Amino acid sequence: MNILSTKIVFPPVDLADKDGLLAIGGDLGMERLLLAYRSGIFPWYNEEEPIIWWCPDPRFVLFPAALKVSKSMHSVLRNNKFRFTINRAFTQVIQNCKTTAREGQDGTWITPAVQEAYTKLHELGHAHSAEAWVNGELVGGLYGVRIGNVFFGESMFSKVSNASKFAFINYVGQLQKEGVVLIDCQVYTEHLESLGAEMIGRKEFIEILEFHTK
Repeated sequence: MNILSTKIVFPPVDLADKDGLLAIGGDLGMERLLLAYRSGIFPWYNEEEPIIWWCPDPRFVLFPAALKVSKSMHSVLRNNKFRFTINRAFTQVIQNCKTTAREGQDGTWITPAVQEAYTKLHELGHAHSAEAWVNGELVGGLYGVRIGNVFFGESMFSKVSNASKFAFINYVGQLQKEGVVLIDCQVYTEHLESLGAEMIGRKEFIEILEFHTK
């Protein structure tokens, strides 16, 4: 087990265990978080735990060109039920991601410290949100960190059916227009697999980061 000190460094990612656990400790300072993402590492831990850093192998990702949109979602995208925005409600999005109940989860990994750190990243221009609205009410969205031409997705929420998918599909399209080549989904979910996400090896993932997060 690698224990981090106050020095802003991480151990080599190939030292992660079979589940992807790489290190414990450190802080959620801006310099450390940005180094983590550039290195293919992300924090994920419960409120009662120390900060835990992960770099799983394989890695669950979406190449924007591989995005799958079902016939039913094409209808949703056309019917003007939702309105799409970017960075209009970051603090509301992360708060909803924190408080939305999820099947099989008793709590949330979005602790007050995590919420504060990513809000600071947003204020500095590194973290971004995408939103879905109905009649002026925020009903779905997602947030994550963008470095260079890679977007690292963190969490999404939906208050009504298809809201998070609507925000995600629209945002992927926008990111692709801006030159983003990879969206990191971190760990497997059936929801994102249905949208085209796939597993790639950690070595390939790190090579992409080295080239596209300059």
